[in-house]
Amino acid sequence: MCELDVILLKDSNRQLLMESVTKVLVDGDSIELIGILGDRTTLEGSIKLIDFSKGEIVILSK
Repeated sequence: MCELDVILLKDSNRQLLMESVTKVLVDGDSIELIGILGDRTTLEGSIKLIDFSKGEIVILSK
């Protein structure tokens, strides 16, 4: 299984938001992240980058 870390990018600051994310649901500006153990986080923003080689998703903060 492939899990990704989610990085929140606000201005030029990178912050680790969530680890071991297995599912990402996007509805407009709303992004729901679901972790390997079923934990959930919802935030407003847009996906800037998904990099499987680094194992990360970068989200631009609103």
